Parts: sequence; C-alpha cells; structure tokens
Amino acid sequence: MDIAVKYRIISEIINTNDEGVLNAVKSLLNIEDEVDFWEELSAEDRAAIDEGLEQLGKGQHLSHESVREEIKNRFSF
Repeated sequence: MDIAVKYRIISEIINTNDEGVLNAVKSLLNIEDEVDFWEELSAEDRAAIDEGLEQLGKGQHLSHESVREEIKNRFSF
C-alpha cells in the first residue's frame, strides 16, 4: 500500500468524531481500552490509599530503617 494512502487513513481517523468508525478501527487493530488501576480498586482500598497519602503529607510515617530495626529487635535477628 502506498504511504500516501496510509497517511490519508491516519488523517481521516484523527479528524473523525464518528464513534462507529473509531470502534471499527479499534476492533480491526485489536486495540483494548486501557483501564486505570484506580477505577478497579474497591472503595475501601481507595479510602485506605487516600488515608495513607494524607498521613504522609502530615509527616506521619516510619523510615525503612526504623521498621527494619523494630523487626530485628522483635524477632531477635
């Protein structure tokens, strides 16, 4: 196929607002919609992440070193 025809196809795809055409192209090219992982999380998981981010923002966190030291002491490593 001539490169000019390919560019014309690309141009037509870019300029169309026809959902039917776009869905047909997606189907022909086996393109799947990407789902944002956030949307797949449960409401409880999202709330827990938001809480953790809020705690980080307030400086309420432990360093990696302090957690390692606590585990070392607790389990006599």
